[in-house]
Amino acid sequence: MVKGSALASLIVLLWTTSLSAQTIYPIDRAEILAGAQFDFKVEFPGPVDPAKLKVTVNGADYATAFGRSATFIDREDGKEQSALILRDVTLTTPGSIAVDVSDGTRQRSITWTVYDTGPRKAKNVILFIGDGMSPAHRVAARILSKGISEGKSRGKLAIDDMPHMALVATAGSDSIITDSANSASAYATGHKAAVNALGVYADRTASPFDDPRVETITSLARRRLGIAIGVVTNTEIEDATPAAMVAHTRRRAAYDEIVEQLFAAKPDVLMGGGSANFLPKSAAGSKRKDETDYIAKFRDAGYQVVTTAGELGASAAKPETSKLLGLFATGNMDGALDRKFLRGGGVKKFPEQPDLTEQVQAALNILAKNEAGFFLMVESGMIDKYAHLLDMERAVFDTIMLDNAVRQTREWARARGEDTLILVLADHNHPNSLVGTVNDDMGTAPNVPLRERVGVYDQAGFPNYPAPDAEGYPARIDVSRRLAIFSASLPDHYETFRPKLDNPNEPTVKGAEDGTFKANDRYKDVPGVVLRPGNLPAMIGASVHSGEDVILTATGPGSERVQGSMDNTEVFRVIADALGLAAAH
Repeated sequence: MVKGSALASLIVLLWTTSLSAQTIYPIDRAEILAGAQFDFKVEFPGPVDPAKLKVTVNGADYATAFGRSATFIDREDGKEQSALILRDVTLTTPGSIAVDVSDGTRQRSITWTVYDTGPRKAKNVILFIGDGMSPAHRVAARILSKGISEGKSRGKLAIDDMPHMALVATAGSDSIITDSANSASAYATGHKAAVNALGVYADRTASPFDDPRVETITSLARRRLGIAIGVVTNTEIEDATPAAMVAHTRRRAAYDEIVEQLFAAKPDVLMGGGSANFLPKSAAGSKRKDETDYIAKFRDAGYQVVTTAGELGASAAKPETSKLLGLFATGNMDGALDRKFLRGGGVKKFPEQPDLTEQVQAALNILAKNEAGFFLMVESGMIDKYAHLLDMERAVFDTIMLDNAVRQTREWARARGEDTLILVLADHNHPNSLVGTVNDDMGTAPNVPLRERVGVYDQAGFPNYPAPDAEGYPARIDVSRRLAIFSASLPDHYETFRPKLDNPNEPTVKGAEDGTFKANDRYKDVPGVVLRPGNLPAMIGASVHSGEDVILTATGPGSERVQGSMDNTEVFRVIADALGLAAAH
């Protein structure tokens, strides 16, 4: 029996040994598509003698397994730490892979699983991502766009009325809470990643651009099948979710470099906001740090470049249009509530932004010209931006807009004979809940705080939004009985319990101390307002993501794989299997 101090010493020894073990990329339990490219890297905690180094893959020397030798780095980043790296390798035989590394002193073993696919089932794959779309957003969108009476909805959302459904876990490689970068990267590569990372395993080097890469679905599908590629969003096109379809960097904020990678990849269709990082530094509205004009570069590469809804429709209708770049705002595009009803946000500056449905229709018109098929990612990305800002009405309207885009796409697919796999899901959750209704006529100061007008259980009843229009939007949100959707993650803020009818909500402003935030005084004089102390650190100025599973619904060839409980990396596998990416071609 090991006694007191001896046991403590053993625990310390085991803990120290664990901390000093080698780091291997891809990580333990990685699932790798046969034939997909990835970078193999081993990081050693200190300097090692290459003569004592032994790296095997299923018992064979790694150079034999991968077909070539790696680069040995004696002092990585000039520090007393060695590394081994081999770029763009593949494994083609399905099965369990044991990777063993020894430097003569320390030893580490991990396992990977290499998997293949059956024959191709789908000609096209369309991945719809409602960024940050929680179940509360979906329920609210159903109530507003379909109506409800006596406890029963008067219709179903297109995103819900699909034959296959699953719950998808979203944790990243470094945290139970993911962000849009590594969550979308899991869908695009089938590999886990760290917060802020796109298409890479985040390593220890100083550069955010030399980390071990994993191949994206857009690269694989084009390389193996020759299919067309489309990326559509209403956020900045360089933002995490659209960038994850193409880019490789552990710093999602590297917008200039992501634009460079987008140009290098040259998707056939690329649409969203974010023109500021395409424009040369000297141009009005530019955020680039150099004078490269990427709009000109895309145009010179044969792309039709459009900046308004009218230009988009005209260009997409041309039979000769095969490549299109659409940039409709310098930053994020505006959501449906501002564009269609309130005219807030950036609408005055960019009054002719297309709806997501128009963007998707244009993308389908262009991509379908490719006889080999296509892969298209569509993001309703402002759901997340508004959820961060506690702006629930705008988030719900953009969920309705996503549903409209899915509905028209399903009709398009039915007319073609159902040759298209359609997937709809969120990349991560927000801790939002629909708890009842707010009973308030938006009039003068109430006698009691507005929180006392929150109806729950039988006091909630049903909201009284006007009947929706043909697109599913009620004409007003400032009705006297509104949905009460609250977040469980809060900065200090003034809770008005009322929709923001001028511009998107701004719950916080910079605080007195650097890196901190405080409640925005703009709202403190709203009748019945409540100063709500937050439950987040002072350096967090908005609501944050949460770790619950997200809902995935699917239809079309290959959708039968969507069932039960899945991991976010399995979404990539569903796509790869539908396209037969590892099958013999």
